[in-house]
Amino acid sequence: MARYLTELVAAAGEALGDDLVGVYAAGSVALGAYQPGRSDVDVALLCARPLPAGRKRELAARLRHEALPCPARGLELVVYRRDVARSGTPEPGFEVELNTGARMPPRVTWSGDERAAADGRFWYGLDRSILHAGGLALLGPPAGEAFADLTTADLRRLLVDALTWWLALPTPPGDEPAAGTEDAVLGACRALVRCRDGGWLPKVAAGRRLVGQGHPAAGLIERAIAARRGGRPPGGAAARAFQRAVRDDITRCYDPFDI
Repeated sequence: MARYLTELVAAAGEALGDDLVGVYAAGSVALGAYQPGRSDVDVALLCARPLPAGRKRELAARLRHEALPCPARGLELVVYRRDVARSGTPEPGFEVELNTGARMPPRVTWSGDERAAADGRFWYGLDRSILHAGGLALLGPPAGEAFADLTTADLRRLLVDALTWWLALPTPPGDEPAAGTEDAVLGACRALVRCRDGGWLPKVAAGRRLVGQGHPAAGLIERAIAARRGGRPPGGAAARAFQRAVRDDITRCYDPFDI
């Protein structure tokens, strides 16, 4: 993975030149929770000014899997202007987004304004919040300086939006094991821990924290954690009920940063 990230930084520099002012590993790589065969590689680039269309196309061409093979399931790359990253905006605000990989549907979006509401516009503000807290700088200043955090109100709103989006996805009826429900449960755990405790944790670590705190859904959370290691995932109905409960908790939870 280290070699791939080094090559990615070099390829991005060749495409963007002096406009490239920062490269940051995010997600599971930055949080020390990367799981080979399961995790994506999440990377954020910072540029000094708005990118012209030609540079966007060149960057996407150099970093797509066919040109720079990604050793993970896929690469999720987002480019932000430096001033957008420092603004704390909850809006997508990106210059270009690239999803590419051997086991990931390819997609390129050329600006944040093109991101459809149905696909979720909450991802980017939350990702920048995670970068602010624990991004790994591969080039440029520390992530805590390069990325501003969200306000408490924006954070809570985006987390509620995220849970609402997940709840709208089709899930098999009943409580038979359903693929992907473990991620839905553990993602909700991470959101709840962020609101309650004020810090971002990897999904499994957030689930374990809630279990250790005696959460009423500890059994469901433990099943979701076990599913990440190959166990049977939780059923769809149970996962949805947990997500709804977490969404309700976040909507009304007391946040120490409010005072």
